[in-house]
Amino acid sequence: MSNNGQGKVSIVVPMYNVASTLDQCLLSIEAQTYTDLQIICMNDGSTDQSSQIAHEHAARDPRIVVVDKANEGYGATCNRGIAAADGEWVAIVEPDDYLDPTMYEELVACAAGVGDAAGRAVDVVRCAYWRVFGAGAGASSAGAGEKRVSCPYLHRVRPKSQPFCIGDGVELLLHHPAIWAGMYRREFLSRAGVRFREVPGAGWTDNPFLVETLCATDAIAYVDEPLYFYREHDLNDAEALAAKSPATPLTRWNEMMDAAKRLGVEDSRVLDALALRGVNYALITASAAGEDAAGVRELVGRSMARLEPERVFGLAALSPAAKQFFARVRGVEAPREDKLARIGYLAGEAAYRVRTNGLGFVVENLRSRLNRF
Repeated sequence: MSNNGQGKVSIVVPMYNVASTLDQCLLSIEAQTYTDLQIICMNDGSTDQSSQIAHEHAARDPRIVVVDKANEGYGATCNRGIAAADGEWVAIVEPDDYLDPTMYEELVACAAGVGDAAGRAVDVVRCAYWRVFGAGAGASSAGAGEKRVSCPYLHRVRPKSQPFCIGDGVELLLHHPAIWAGMYRREFLSRAGVRFREVPGAGWTDNPFLVETLCATDAIAYVDEPLYFYREHDLNDAEALAAKSPATPLTRWNEMMDAAKRLGVEDSRVLDALALRGVNYALITASAAGEDAAGVRELVGRSMARLEPERVFGLAALSPAAKQFFARVRGVEAPREDKLARIGYLAGEAAYRVRTNGLGFVVENLRSRLNRF
Protein backbone atom coordinates (compact mmCIF):
# COMPACT_ATOMS: atom_id res chain seq x y z
CA MET A 1 0.00 0.00 0.00
CA SER A 2 1.28 3.51 -0.79
CA ASN A 3 0.19 6.91 0.43
CA ASN A 4 -3.23 7.08 -1.27
CA GLY A 5 -3.61 10.56 0.18
CA GLN A 6 -3.62 9.34 3.77
CA GLY A 7 -0.41 11.07 4.87
CA LYS A 8 3.13 10.18 5.78
CA VAL A 9 3.91 8.44 9.09
CA SER A 10 7.10 9.63 10.82
CA ILE A 11 8.47 6.86 13.04
CA VAL A 12 10.87 7.83 15.82
CA VAL A 13 13.20 5.05 16.97
CA PRO A 14 15.04 6.11 20.18
CA MET A 15 18.24 4.03 20.37
CA TYR A 16 20.65 3.36 23.20
CA ASN A 17 22.87 0.26 23.10
CA VAL A 18 20.35 -1.95 21.31
CA ALA A 19 22.59 -3.66 18.77
CA SER A 20 21.24 -7.13 19.56
CA THR A 21 17.66 -6.29 18.50
CA LEU A 22 17.91 -3.20 16.27
CA ASP A 23 18.27 -5.06 12.99
CA GLN A 24 15.04 -7.00 13.52
CA CYS A 25 13.25 -3.82 14.60
CA LEU A 26 14.30 -1.81 11.55
CA LEU A 27 13.59 -4.66 9.15
CA SER A 28 10.04 -4.87 10.52
CA ILE A 29 9.57 -1.13 9.93
CA GLU A 30 11.03 -1.25 6.42
CA ALA A 31 8.72 -4.16 5.57
CA GLN A 32 5.54 -2.23 6.38
CA THR A 33 2.83 -2.56 3.75
CA TYR A 34 2.17 1.16 4.22
CA THR A 35 5.22 2.61 2.52
CA ASP A 36 4.90 6.38 2.99
CA LEU A 37 7.21 6.46 6.00
CA GLN A 38 9.92 8.64 7.48
CA ILE A 39 12.09 6.54 9.80
CA ILE A 40 14.07 8.68 12.27
CA CYS A 41 16.73 6.71 14.16
CA MET A 42 17.76 8.80 17.16
CA ASN A 43 21.04 7.41 18.48
CA ASP A 44 21.27 8.57 22.10
CA GLY A 45 25.02 8.19 22.56
CA SER A 46 25.20 4.42 22.13
CA THR A 47 28.55 2.81 22.84
CA ASP A 48 27.84 -0.45 20.99
CA GLN A 49 27.18 -1.06 17.27
CA SER A 50 23.71 0.54 17.24
CA SER A 51 24.76 3.54 15.16
CA GLN A 52 26.62 1.39 12.62
CA ILE A 53 23.59 -0.89 12.20
CA ALA A 54 21.27 2.08 11.71
CA HIS A 55 23.59 3.67 9.14
CA GLU A 56 23.79 0.37 7.25
CA HIS A 57 20.00 0.34 7.01
CA ALA A 58 19.95 4.00 5.97
CA ALA A 59 22.35 3.22 3.11
CA ARG A 60 19.79 0.74 1.74
CA ASP A 61 16.57 2.63 2.48
CA PRO A 62 16.33 6.37 1.71
CA ARG A 63 13.39 6.73 4.11
CA ILE A 64 15.77 6.30 7.06
CA VAL A 65 17.48 9.25 8.74
CA VAL A 66 20.07 8.62 11.46
CA VAL A 67 20.82 11.27 14.07
CA ASP A 68 23.87 10.62 16.26
CA LYS A 69 23.99 12.71 19.43
CA ALA A 70 25.24 12.73 23.00
CA ASN A 71 23.29 10.79 25.60
CA GLU A 72 20.31 12.74 26.96
CA GLY A 73 17.74 10.13 27.94
CA TYR A 74 14.57 8.71 26.42
CA GLY A 75 12.37 11.80 26.80
CA ALA A 76 14.77 14.29 25.24
CA THR A 77 15.58 11.83 22.46
CA CYS A 78 11.91 11.33 21.57
CA ASN A 79 11.34 15.10 21.65
CA ARG A 80 14.19 15.65 19.21
CA GLY A 81 12.82 12.93 16.96
CA ILE A 82 9.32 14.41 16.97
CA ALA A 83 10.78 17.85 16.20
CA ALA A 84 12.51 16.33 13.15
CA ALA A 85 9.33 14.65 11.91
CA ASP A 86 7.63 15.97 8.78
CA GLY A 87 4.81 13.43 8.49
CA GLU A 88 1.15 13.97 9.20
CA TRP A 89 1.44 11.25 11.83
CA VAL A 90 4.10 10.56 14.47
CA ALA A 91 4.77 7.12 15.93
CA ILE A 92 7.37 5.75 18.33
CA VAL A 93 8.92 2.31 17.97
CA GLU A 94 11.26 1.06 20.67
CA PRO A 95 14.33 -0.63 19.19
CA ASP A 96 14.02 -3.91 21.07
CA ASP A 97 10.51 -4.43 19.67
CA TYR A 98 9.14 -5.22 16.21
CA LEU A 99 5.96 -4.76 14.18
CA ASP A 100 3.32 -6.69 12.32
CA PRO A 101 3.82 -5.89 8.60
CA THR A 102 0.36 -4.32 8.34
CA MET A 103 0.49 -2.17 11.47
CA TYR A 104 0.57 1.30 9.91
CA GLU A 105 -1.65 0.31 7.00
CA GLU A 106 -4.33 -0.69 9.50
CA LEU A 107 -3.84 2.34 11.75
CA VAL A 108 -3.96 4.82 8.87
CA ALA A 109 -7.01 3.12 7.36
CA CYS A 110 -8.77 3.21 10.73
CA ALA A 111 -8.03 6.91 11.21
CA ALA A 112 -9.27 7.73 7.72
CA GLY A 113 -12.43 5.62 7.98
CA VAL A 114 -13.40 6.76 11.45
CA GLY A 115 -12.59 10.37 10.70
CA ASP A 116 -14.55 10.39 7.43
CA ALA A 117 -17.57 8.78 9.09
CA ALA A 118 -17.53 11.32 11.92
CA GLY A 119 -16.71 14.27 9.70
CA ARG A 120 -13.68 15.27 11.77
CA ALA A 121 -10.02 14.39 12.07
CA VAL A 122 -8.79 11.70 14.44
CA ASP A 123 -5.95 12.81 16.74
CA VAL A 124 -4.80 9.49 18.21
CA VAL A 125 -5.02 5.91 16.92
CA ARG A 126 -4.18 3.06 19.26
CA CYS A 127 -4.02 -0.71 18.80
CA ALA A 128 -3.46 -3.82 20.87
CA TYR A 129 -0.07 -5.51 21.13
CA TRP A 130 1.68 -8.78 21.87
CA ARG A 131 3.79 -9.20 24.99
CA VAL A 132 6.85 -11.20 23.92
CA PHE A 133 8.81 -13.22 26.48
CA GLY A 134 11.76 -15.57 26.36
CA ALA A 135 11.20 -19.31 26.25
CA GLY A 136 9.16 -20.57 29.18
CA ALA A 137 7.80 -17.16 30.21
CA GLY A 138 4.56 -17.08 28.27
CA ALA A 139 1.80 -19.18 26.82
CA SER A 140 2.02 -19.53 23.04
CA SER A 141 4.84 -19.79 20.55
CA ALA A 142 5.77 -16.56 18.72
CA GLY A 143 9.00 -17.62 17.04
CA ALA A 144 12.31 -19.29 17.80
CA GLY A 145 12.93 -19.14 21.55
CA GLU A 146 10.04 -16.74 22.13
CA LYS A 147 6.53 -16.96 23.52
CA ARG A 148 3.81 -14.35 23.43
CA VAL A 149 0.62 -13.35 25.21
CA SER A 150 -1.86 -10.66 24.32
CA CYS A 151 -1.86 -7.30 26.06
CA PRO A 152 -4.32 -6.90 28.96
CA TYR A 153 -6.73 -4.65 27.08
CA LEU A 154 -7.28 -6.75 23.93
CA HIS A 155 -11.08 -7.04 23.31
CA ARG A 156 -11.71 -4.77 26.31
CA VAL A 157 -11.66 -1.35 24.63
CA ARG A 158 -15.27 -1.12 23.49
CA PRO A 159 -16.41 2.45 22.85
CA LYS A 160 -20.02 2.89 21.76
CA SER A 161 -18.79 4.72 18.68
CA GLN A 162 -15.57 6.02 17.14
CA PRO A 163 -13.86 8.42 17.52
CA PHE A 164 -14.23 8.43 21.30
CA CYS A 165 -13.01 10.14 24.47
CA ILE A 166 -10.74 8.20 26.79
CA GLY A 167 -13.48 7.59 29.36
CA ASP A 168 -15.21 5.38 26.79
CA GLY A 169 -12.00 3.40 26.29
CA VAL A 170 -10.58 3.68 29.79
CA GLU A 171 -8.84 0.29 29.59
CA LEU A 172 -6.08 2.13 27.71
CA LEU A 173 -5.30 3.96 30.99
CA LEU A 174 -5.44 0.93 33.27
CA HIS A 175 -2.40 -1.00 32.06
CA HIS A 176 1.06 -0.45 30.59
CA PRO A 177 1.13 3.00 28.90
CA ALA A 178 2.06 1.27 25.59
CA ILE A 179 2.43 4.66 23.88
CA TRP A 180 4.21 2.91 20.99
CA ALA A 181 1.10 0.86 20.14
CA GLY A 182 -0.37 3.57 17.95
CA MET A 183 0.32 6.91 16.32
CA TYR A 184 -0.46 10.60 16.89
CA ARG A 185 -1.40 13.39 14.54
CA ARG A 186 1.63 15.70 14.54
CA GLU A 187 -0.50 18.84 14.44
CA PHE A 188 -2.37 17.58 17.53
CA LEU A 189 0.85 17.10 19.51
CA SER A 190 1.88 20.65 18.63
CA ARG A 191 -1.55 22.14 19.35
CA ALA A 192 -1.85 20.33 22.70
CA GLY A 193 1.74 21.15 23.66
CA VAL A 194 2.57 17.49 24.31
CA ARG A 195 6.23 16.81 25.11
CA PHE A 196 8.10 14.10 26.96
CA ARG A 197 9.68 14.90 30.32
CA GLU A 198 13.42 15.25 29.79
CA VAL A 199 15.05 13.26 32.57
CA PRO A 200 18.06 10.92 32.66
CA GLY A 201 17.48 7.41 31.35
CA ALA A 202 14.01 6.16 30.47
CA GLY A 203 12.50 7.56 33.65
CA TRP A 204 8.93 6.29 33.07
CA THR A 205 8.29 9.34 30.89
CA ASP A 206 5.69 7.40 28.92
CA ASN A 207 3.30 7.79 31.87
CA PRO A 208 2.59 11.54 31.63
CA PHE A 209 2.75 11.30 27.81
CA LEU A 210 -0.11 8.79 28.03
CA VAL A 211 -2.36 11.21 29.93
CA GLU A 212 -1.36 14.26 27.92
CA THR A 213 -2.32 12.56 24.67
CA LEU A 214 -5.40 10.54 25.60
CA CYS A 215 -6.98 13.15 27.89
CA ALA A 216 -6.39 16.12 25.57
CA THR A 217 -8.75 14.95 22.82
CA ASP A 218 -12.12 13.34 22.26
CA ALA A 219 -11.00 12.05 18.86
CA ILE A 220 -9.35 8.69 19.64
CA ALA A 221 -9.65 5.66 17.36
CA TYR A 222 -8.79 2.06 18.19
CA VAL A 223 -7.88 -1.08 16.25
CA ASP A 224 -8.57 -4.22 18.30
CA GLU A 225 -5.75 -6.25 16.81
CA PRO A 226 -2.28 -6.91 18.31
CA LEU A 227 -0.02 -5.26 15.74
CA TYR A 228 3.05 -4.42 17.87
CA PHE A 229 5.42 -6.95 19.46
CA TYR A 230 6.66 -5.66 22.83
CA ARG A 231 9.52 -7.53 24.47
CA GLU A 232 9.28 -8.03 28.21
CA HIS A 233 12.20 -9.61 29.99
CA ASP A 234 10.24 -10.54 33.10
CA LEU A 235 6.65 -10.65 34.27
CA ASN A 236 7.60 -8.06 36.89
CA ASP A 237 9.47 -5.57 34.72
CA ALA A 238 7.83 -2.58 36.44
CA GLU A 239 8.93 -3.66 39.89
CA ALA A 240 12.46 -4.36 38.68
CA LEU A 241 12.71 -0.90 37.11
CA ALA A 242 11.31 0.75 40.22
CA ALA A 243 13.90 -0.97 42.39
CA LYS A 244 16.63 0.95 40.53
CA SER A 245 14.94 4.32 41.06
CA PRO A 246 12.25 4.04 43.75
CA ALA A 247 11.01 7.63 43.54
CA THR A 248 10.49 7.56 39.78
CA PRO A 249 7.04 5.85 39.55
CA LEU A 250 5.31 8.24 41.96
CA THR A 251 7.11 11.26 40.53
CA ARG A 252 5.76 10.43 37.08
CA TRP A 253 2.32 9.65 38.54
CA ASN A 254 2.18 13.10 40.13
CA GLU A 255 2.93 14.53 36.69
CA MET A 256 0.04 12.46 35.33
CA MET A 257 -2.25 13.95 37.97
CA ASP A 258 -0.96 17.44 37.19
CA ALA A 259 -1.72 16.89 33.51
CA ALA A 260 -5.23 15.61 34.26
CA LYS A 261 -5.91 18.65 36.45
CA ARG A 262 -4.56 21.02 33.81
CA LEU A 263 -6.76 19.39 31.18
CA GLY A 264 -9.82 19.67 33.40
CA VAL A 265 -10.48 15.94 33.64
CA GLU A 266 -13.68 15.23 35.60
CA ASP A 267 -14.73 11.85 34.18
CA SER A 268 -14.95 9.48 37.15
CA ARG A 269 -13.79 6.56 35.00
CA VAL A 270 -10.54 8.36 34.22
CA LEU A 271 -10.07 9.51 37.82
CA ASP A 272 -10.62 5.94 39.04
CA ALA A 273 -7.95 4.69 36.62
CA LEU A 274 -5.48 7.29 37.86
CA ALA A 275 -6.27 6.46 41.50
CA LEU A 276 -5.69 2.76 40.87
CA ARG A 277 -2.33 3.47 39.25
CA GLY A 278 -1.36 5.88 42.03
CA VAL A 279 -1.95 3.45 44.91
CA ASN A 280 -0.20 0.65 43.05
CA TYR A 281 2.78 2.92 42.31
CA ALA A 282 2.91 3.91 45.98
CA LEU A 283 3.06 0.24 46.93
CA ILE A 284 5.81 -0.37 44.37
CA THR A 285 7.77 2.58 45.76
CA ALA A 286 7.41 1.51 49.38
CA SER A 287 8.32 -2.07 48.52
CA ALA A 288 11.34 -1.15 46.41
CA ALA A 289 12.85 1.44 48.74
CA GLY A 290 11.33 0.75 52.13
CA GLU A 291 8.96 3.23 53.70
CA ASP A 292 11.67 4.61 55.95
CA ALA A 293 14.10 5.41 53.15
CA ALA A 294 15.00 9.06 52.74
CA GLY A 295 12.16 11.00 51.17
CA VAL A 296 9.94 7.98 50.56
CA ARG A 297 7.47 8.52 53.40
CA GLU A 298 7.01 12.16 52.42
CA LEU A 299 6.59 11.34 48.71
CA VAL A 300 4.09 8.56 49.39
CA GLY A 301 2.13 10.68 51.87
CA ARG A 302 2.00 13.72 49.60
CA SER A 303 0.94 11.57 46.66
CA MET A 304 -1.81 9.68 48.46
CA ALA A 305 -3.17 12.98 49.82
CA ARG A 306 -4.22 13.77 46.25
CA LEU A 307 -6.76 10.93 46.28
CA GLU A 308 -10.22 10.86 47.80
CA PRO A 309 -10.56 7.93 50.26
CA GLU A 310 -14.09 7.17 48.99
CA ARG A 311 -12.74 6.73 45.46
CA VAL A 312 -9.88 4.46 46.54
CA PHE A 313 -11.98 2.29 48.83
CA GLY A 314 -14.55 1.83 46.07
CA LEU A 315 -12.06 0.28 43.63
CA ALA A 316 -12.67 -3.46 43.39
CA ALA A 317 -9.43 -3.79 41.40
CA LEU A 318 -7.41 -2.76 44.47
CA SER A 319 -6.48 -5.57 46.84
CA PRO A 320 -7.50 -5.36 50.52
CA ALA A 321 -3.80 -5.02 51.38
CA ALA A 322 -3.49 -2.03 49.06
CA LYS A 323 -6.50 -0.36 50.63
CA GLN A 324 -5.11 -0.98 54.12
CA PHE A 325 -1.81 0.54 53.00
CA PHE A 326 -3.61 3.62 51.68
CA ALA A 327 -5.67 3.93 54.89
CA ARG A 328 -2.54 3.76 57.03
CA VAL A 329 -0.74 6.38 54.95
CA ARG A 330 -3.75 8.69 55.05
CA GLY A 331 -4.47 8.07 58.73
CA VAL A 332 -8.06 7.02 58.05
CA GLU A 333 -10.01 3.87 58.80
CA ALA A 334 -10.62 1.53 55.90
CA PRO A 335 -14.25 0.44 55.56
CA ARG A 336 -15.22 -3.20 55.64
CA GLU A 337 -14.12 -4.87 52.41
CA ASP A 338 -16.84 -5.63 49.86
CA LYS A 339 -15.85 -9.24 49.38
CA LEU A 340 -18.46 -9.95 46.73
CA ALA A 341 -17.22 -7.08 44.57
CA ARG A 342 -13.63 -8.23 45.00
CA ILE A 343 -14.44 -11.86 44.20
CA GLY A 344 -16.42 -10.76 41.17
CA TYR A 345 -13.50 -8.68 39.92
CA LEU A 346 -10.99 -11.51 40.42
CA ALA A 347 -13.26 -14.05 38.77
CA GLY A 348 -13.72 -11.76 35.78
CA GLU A 349 -9.97 -11.20 35.47
CA ALA A 350 -9.22 -14.92 35.70
CA ALA A 351 -11.82 -15.76 33.08
CA TYR A 352 -10.50 -13.07 30.73
CA ARG A 353 -6.89 -14.22 31.05
CA VAL A 354 -7.72 -17.88 30.54
CA ARG A 355 -9.91 -17.01 27.57
CA THR A 356 -7.30 -14.84 25.86
CA ASN A 357 -4.00 -16.49 26.80
CA GLY A 358 -4.73 -19.93 28.20
CA LEU A 359 -4.43 -21.51 31.61
CA GLY A 360 -0.67 -22.03 31.31
CA PHE A 361 0.13 -18.34 31.32
CA VAL A 362 -2.26 -17.66 34.21
CA VAL A 363 -0.53 -20.30 36.31
CA GLU A 364 2.94 -18.97 35.39
CA ASN A 365 1.89 -15.40 36.19
CA LEU A 366 0.49 -16.46 39.58
CA ARG A 367 3.65 -18.45 40.38
CA SER A 368 5.83 -15.45 39.52
CA ARG A 369 3.83 -13.17 41.80
CA LEU A 370 3.85 -15.63 44.67
CA ASN A 371 7.62 -15.97 44.40
CA ARG A 372 7.97 -12.29 45.33
CA PHE A 373 6.55 -12.89 48.82
